[in-house]
Amino acid sequence: MTFWAIQILNGVSFGMLLFLLAAGLSLIFGLLRILNLAHGSFYILGAYVALSTVNAAGSLLVAAAAGTAAVVVLGVLMERVLLRRLPREELPQALLTFGVLLIVGDLSLAIWGGGPQTLPRPTILEAPVRLGPVVFPSYRLFVIGVGAVVGLGLWFLQERTRLGAMLRAAIDDAEIARATGIDVSKLSTGVFAFGAALAALGGIIGGPLLGVYPGADFEILLLAFVVVIAGGLGSLKGAFVGALLVGLLDNFGKALFPQLAMFTIFAPMAIILAVRPSGLFGSR
Repeated sequence: MTFWAIQILNGVSFGMLLFLLAAGLSLIFGLLRILNLAHGSFYILGAYVALSTVNAAGSLLVAAAAGTAAVVVLGVLMERVLLRRLPREELPQALLTFGVLLIVGDLSLAIWGGGPQTLPRPTILEAPVRLGPVVFPSYRLFVIGVGAVVGLGLWFLQERTRLGAMLRAAIDDAEIARATGIDVSKLSTGVFAFGAALAALGGIIGGPLLGVYPGADFEILLLAFVVVIAGGLGSLKGAFVGALLVGLLDNFGKALFPQLAMFTIFAPMAIILAVRPSGLFGSR
């Protein structure tokens, strides 16, 4: 019983980390229809900048703010300077954002080196916590809590605020939204920057668990795309459910069938897409 409880908690914590990435990716695609292959770059850049900042300043809060700010600046520049010059077609977007992914990856390798590095955990979250018969790392519980809070916050923003109504209007019909006075241009930049910030937050929070190293951008990007494709492109609910599904499948696959770890992720995704090509919560 203890084994299953620990594996479920591990899977949920990894799923909440994936949700932070997939939510930003889903928001960007949902509003802007941009296939952003550079999303993995936001993840590792946020983690690397936070790592350098915490080594220099010694403060995890300052490091988190610095890593997020650096990625937000990169996201705004990408959206305003690069992506707006492209036609609204997936192939040019994919080529450009994949180029950014490679550039950021090479620059990160040159600046921070090729060895794996780990962000420190807050001192208060170093001790494990006892949950009945289960002893579980408190930091993983913190990750679950952050993911749940972000998920609830995004739901409230989208469904219960004026800004959320503007976002839904822009997603449904950008031309009509402009006609009603919504500044879709600024809204698009804000959404892209917010999606980038979520990816950076994922890198900063995931740094103590997964570490940061060359190639982590590709690995996390692949899993984030599995989440949004299975859950439904453009759906926050789909990103949340898909992240939990992938997190649990990944963890149980590695624990029970390590030789089939990738199969346990991609086979269910293929089944979901065969039954529902738009994903679990995607619009048909």
